[in-house]
Amino acid sequence: MEGHFLTDRGQVRSHNEDSGGIFYNKDNQLIAVIADGMGGHQAGDVASKLATDLIRDKWEPQSGLNTSESLESWLSASISEINQSIYEHSLKNKECKGMGTTVVIAICTDEFVTVAHVGDSRCYISGENGLKQITEDHSLVNELVRTGQITEDDAEQHPRKNVLLKAMGTEQSISEDIKTVEWEKENRLLLCSDGLSNKLNVEELAAFTQKPNPLAQIGQEMIDLANERGGEDNISLILIQHESSSEAGENT
Repeated sequence: MEGHFLTDRGQVRSHNEDSGGIFYNKDNQLIAVIADGMGGHQAGDVASKLATDLIRDKWEPQSGLNTSESLESWLSASISEINQSIYEHSLKNKECKGMGTTVVIAICTDEFVTVAHVGDSRCYISGENGLKQITEDHSLVNELVRTGQITEDDAEQHPRKNVLLKAMGTEQSISEDIKTVEWEKENRLLLCSDGLSNKLNVEELAAFTQKPNPLAQIGQEMIDLANERGGEDNISLILIQHESSSEAGENT
């Protein structure tokens, strides 16, 4: 599999509070993570980097996780432990009080993708049937849409669009969403922070992810467009191309 992680500070923020990366375990299985930090001073980038680093450190020694059940169980336990670590760090360090981070994680095998998330960083899958959003935002506005109180069009302009209902590290325990979906050769996976999804609509994301261009070029074009439209937030994404098992493990 080929995967690319790109991140950009944007046009307004003084520093980048997003983090992420692509990592491999002992069985050469790929895990991808995007974390979008929040909190005063430098605390947001502390939370997101902690999440990314802890996921990497837990994943790289792993082996023998070959079923969706085992991967979902591993993700659930890892997210719980990482949430506790971030929460304790915020208690012990006054400058980090109240910090937190979204997280979206995807583990890719030849047959399926197991995705976990907390917050509003997203995962999409692109294939012959178009682009499908795998995750569902843990946000106030999405809950209002889900319960029929506002429309999706209303949500785009809602003044409390960025209010999260869940984030890693803000409470001692957290409940994440986890699901497994099948994928096939030539499918692509997109993980992103809201710095991208707030600037490009689903039709535009679909058009980009279906381009035949190299993944790194596609990702940079999406970031450039988000910046052209204001770039008020940090912008991060990961693009992963499903390939045959003989090509799995390739990464640039």
